[in-house]
Amino acid sequence: MKAVILAAGEGSRMRPLTDVRPKVMLPVANKPIIEHLFNILVDAGVKEIVVVTGYQASQVEQYFGNGNKWGAVVEYCRQDEPRGTADAILKIEPLVGETFLVVNGDTLYKPQDIAMLAGLPSPAMGIIQVSDARGMGVVSLEGEKISRIVEKADPPPTNIANAGIYLFNREIFPVIARLGISQRGEYELPGAIQALIDKGIAFGWRKLEGWLTFSNPWDLLNGGEWVYKPAGMKNLGMIEEGAVVIGDVDIGVGTVIRSGCYICGPVVVGSGCDIGPNCFLRPYTSIGDGCHIGASVEIKNSIIMAGTKVPHLTYIGDSVIGEKCNFGAGTQVANLRFDNLNVKVGGLDSGRRKLGAIIGDNVSTGINASINAGTVIGSGSWIGPGVCVSGVVKPGSLVLRNRR
Repeated sequence: MKAVILAAGEGSRMRPLTDVRPKVMLPVANKPIIEHLFNILVDAGVKEIVVVTGYQASQVEQYFGNGNKWGAVVEYCRQDEPRGTADAILKIEPLVGETFLVVNGDTLYKPQDIAMLAGLPSPAMGIIQVSDARGMGVVSLEGEKISRIVEKADPPPTNIANAGIYLFNREIFPVIARLGISQRGEYELPGAIQALIDKGIAFGWRKLEGWLTFSNPWDLLNGGEWVYKPAGMKNLGMIEEGAVVIGDVDIGVGTVIRSGCYICGPVVVGSGCDIGPNCFLRPYTSIGDGCHIGASVEIKNSIIMAGTKVPHLTYIGDSVIGEKCNFGAGTQVANLRFDNLNVKVGGLDSGRRKLGAIIGDNVSTGINASINAGTVIGSGSWIGPGVCVSGVVKPGSLVLRNRR
């Protein structure tokens, strides 16, 4: 049985992080989201994978190649126009057999859930109960069958979410071919599923043990035990005398951990990095390849992408920082509101009490810059020395005075 990964979307809600990369290639614990999904599929026994690519397709295709490195055989199918998930499924018709799995490329699942779903009679899908289903697709159940599926209704009729993992057979293709366009201007898979149900076809379900889905930038910080796995961690770098490394820490080739550093895992540090001296890396932090984290820097539960420099006297908490950024000495990123309420990003409640900044690629800050909780800074922006910024900074901005 083949698995089809839907990975064609840009991920507009992830901007500015997706300005130059597809959503599925955003790193968590220094691996793209989709690479974690690849490993999960292989662990579940799936050895043949079809990836539907679109936005920045070559990045995915060049990264995975033929899939041999992951113990899989990989094929690709291009969806050049973003016409929806059902349109993507229609394009893979020549590449799959009688039954096949479909998974969202921005969601991680338990291998045992994938294996169990694959063993059900087709068609079937994974579901999961959530506390807040707003903005999600939801289903209604009738015994062992799905009776109704609704996409992003307001308010949602149930709190049983569509988990974005399906077992289909070839009955789905003629249904999609007759499918009309949705209110959102796309050919949507839930519409095709409802059409199957309306034809009287029994559509089964399996309740998942868990899932991890990435919709907004701050979701990248939720990886936890899903992506920081002790079994794969090793030290291939050099740790100087006087450095302290506690817990599960992965250190890449050519990386130097200098004296006085205190690293408390789980932490992942890429290759060719210069860490310290006298810095503090706290749990669930990942540092990309070629980064410099300098003296008296503290980083907590954050993603620092490749080539970024945080030289000295800086604090970064609960933040996602893009590639090739440069932080001036004394830059501080706040991650907590005075009133202890959830941090808002662009007016949207993040659901997180602690959240720092979302910063695109090639952003520079001057000395003693301050970045307020929930700030988004667009790629290529410059934040001047001593400036305090809040809210949303557009890409390519030059900010030389305080702004809210």
